[in-house]
Amino acid sequence: MTPKEFVAALLPHAQLTEKKTGIPADIVLAQAALESGWGRSAPGNMYFGVKDFDGLNGNEQLVTTFEYSRKPGLSADQIGLHSITSVKPVKINGQPFYKYAGPAYFRKYNTPEESFTDHAKVFLKARYAKALAVRNDPEKFFREVQAAGYAQSPTYAETLMSVLKTVRKAME
Repeated sequence: MTPKEFVAALLPHAQLTEKKTGIPADIVLAQAALESGWGRSAPGNMYFGVKDFDGLNGNEQLVTTFEYSRKPGLSADQIGLHSITSVKPVKINGQPFYKYAGPAYFRKYNTPEESFTDHAKVFLKARYAKALAVRNDPEKFFREVQAAGYAQSPTYAETLMSVLKTVRKAME
């Protein structure tokens, strides 16, 4: 999908999330766009990459992904993967990291609406209280989401700000 098509298709779901959480719809769309590659990588209507750690109740799917850590030699459990297929040293903003790749269990949904509603529930947990407190300031919100551990990418907040600009342009 193009950014314009993505926004047109998913804006109603983001607006419902905004009503439930107070997180502005454009911020919700930016996260969905980044996590799903503008809808190209949303198997099982998985727009937010919410992991399913039990892998037991039928609402999950095994999807190849990657996680970052400053530590080498971590186990799959320690990094949040089902198994590890590769580990590569990388530099991000001049800092050394290890990029772990492998499959992980993620939630799957019958509809995009279910994905957006589940995402809203994630942000209502105490873990994201600092993010919710600054939800009207996208940069602060994204930094707090990153600090709370939503994603392990060291550039998550920075990347979301860039995606937000594209979302806002597509909303015009």
